[in-house]
Amino acid sequence: MSGYSGKLPYLVFMNPGPLRYFIVNKPYGMESQFISPYPGDLLGDLAFDFPEGTHAIGRLDKHSEGLLLLTTNKKVTALLFQSEVPHKRTYLVQVRHKMDAEALHQLRTGVTIRIKGGGEYTTPPCEVQIVEPPGDIFPSPRNFPAYITSTWLLITLTEGRYRQVRKMVAAVRHRCMRLIRVSIEDLSLGDLKPGEIREAAEDVFFEQLKLEK
Repeated sequence: MSGYSGKLPYLVFMNPGPLRYFIVNKPYGMESQFISPYPGDLLGDLAFDFPEGTHAIGRLDKHSEGLLLLTTNKKVTALLFQSEVPHKRTYLVQVRHKMDAEALHQLRTGVTIRIKGGGEYTTPPCEVQIVEPPGDIFPSPRNFPAYITSTWLLITLTEGRYRQVRKMVAAVRHRCMRLIRVSIEDLSLGDLKPGEIREAAEDVFFEQLKLEK
């Protein structure tokens, strides 16, 4: 007589493995995704065997560089970028021409930018300071003429609207030449070179991002 054997299908007991967390130095010109309808470099082109289900937490636009976080944990994006608790993101930004005190003050106190949909948005106060050209940063993938005058800024925001930093410096009449995200909260890019990846332990990842599990 055939009937229920008391055994559940084997797939029910399959262990998907531990959740994993990755820190990437996204190169200039690469999209912050694994799949795109448009031609170009994608995260899957990096020399690393990411596990199934890996996705980027937030994005950097194609022409920005630096810190990009990847994980197999679907909850982290909401915890970091959709939470009511703000999280600091710091960018090293090279702009064309010498920035004066007035432009610096405008950036710190808020400027009006265009956002998706065509509306206007006034940015909240943020931290901005002029810094010395970083001598230890990885070389730019773009060759700017030596005669071009530029200013390096360190900008810390607690929000990240689409191309916000670029639009902010444009609002004070400066062109963004280079934009590198160097940290989110206490989690920093460190000495990773473009295209390099470092895996982080879950406890360290959450602690440095100041997230509650």
